[in-house]
Amino acid sequence: MGWPSSPDTEIEQLLAAELDRQQTGLQLIASENFASPAVMAATGTVLTNKYSEGYPKKRYYGGNAIVDDIEDLARDRVCALFGAEHANVQPHSGANANVAVYLAMLQAGDTVLGMSLDHGGHLTHGSPVNISGLFYNFVGYGLTPSDERIDYDAVRDLALEHRPKMIVAGATAYPRQIDPQIFRDIADEVGALFMFDAAHIAGLIAAGVHPNPVPVADIVTFTTHKTLRGPRGGTILCREEYAKAIDKAIFPGLQGGPLEHVIAAKAVAFREAADPTFADYGAAIVANAEALAEALAKQSFRLVSGGTDNHLLLVDLRPFDAELTGKVAQASLDAAGITLNKNTVPDDPRSPFVTSGVRIGTPAVTTQGMGTDEMPEIAELIAAVLSAPEDEAVQAEVAERTAALCARFPVYPGLIG
Repeated sequence: MGWPSSPDTEIEQLLAAELDRQQTGLQLIASENFASPAVMAATGTVLTNKYSEGYPKKRYYGGNAIVDDIEDLARDRVCALFGAEHANVQPHSGANANVAVYLAMLQAGDTVLGMSLDHGGHLTHGSPVNISGLFYNFVGYGLTPSDERIDYDAVRDLALEHRPKMIVAGATAYPRQIDPQIFRDIADEVGALFMFDAAHIAGLIAAGVHPNPVPVADIVTFTTHKTLRGPRGGTILCREEYAKAIDKAIFPGLQGGPLEHVIAAKAVAFREAADPTFADYGAAIVANAEALAEALAKQSFRLVSGGTDNHLLLVDLRPFDAELTGKVAQASLDAAGITLNKNTVPDDPRSPFVTSGVRIGTPAVTTQGMGTDEMPEIAELIAAVLSAPEDEAVQAEVAERTAALCARFPVYPGLIG
């Protein structure tokens, strides 16, 4: 029996609308990017039909010879890209990758050092409402009050005091480079495992514009869809001695059948990131972030830590407008075709659902081809909206200007949603 012949017009219309939204607005969410046509094509292949529980040459179903080759190719490519001994490319997300590491390497109740959420850490770094905080004893470290950068001395003091089983580095809203060697030294001093969550900066590492934690960390996790510009998903890199435990934690411990169509797309993304041009792309992301930070500062916004040296900016809105919240700013900018997210700032007095800041990223606009010349214009558009956050006329005017800017840098010419 065949498939229904009538098209799903409702979904087709929604897909077309989303394509239009992405191409006519500024995509400034730091954890988003535009995947290449090759990555998207791989994601939509016949591999979605195949069930392949297990690992290459160790599957629970037949008919996986080609799937095995694809997954092996993805693993080989990512190991070569980052210099890793072992890779698991099956995690459905970065969160799954992190939880799998905990499952593999920790016992319930073990103590772990992770970056505090209100200072830039991720939900899986010990939030009390996340499995990481519910099952393990996370102790949070944060930033120095003076320069709003990681307080490595405090990390060492906490490690000496609490003697954690694991130390987790990495962040979701931290605009500065993270030194993996310092964390390695602290972990060695207290006999802890060292995990680096590179979800946001994996592409910057591949491009050579951020220090590579793989040679010094025991385990590195990351997502494939942010600065790496691949499909939505996660990956775990580890030393060979942890490979068996990590693989067992993903399957059968945490996940069922892998998404082999996404794994194929990951393989494509790893190949793209190994191309020499990707280094130029990574450098352009950072240059754009620095230029946007400078332009926003001229518009009277305060940059947490005074700026950025990676792909994102964390903006404290209070000096610009003491009453303006991140929640209102996000909604107002959304109406003007500028997409970003509300975000807490260090020691934020407001809740994570309201916030005093916003987080801004440059990976997607850099993929479009925008450069440092466009960043002052983006800052001006943001300032215009937030100067009158309730003014719908201003939002409409900025939306037109935003669409005109984006029209100069089309993402997917000729693509139909």
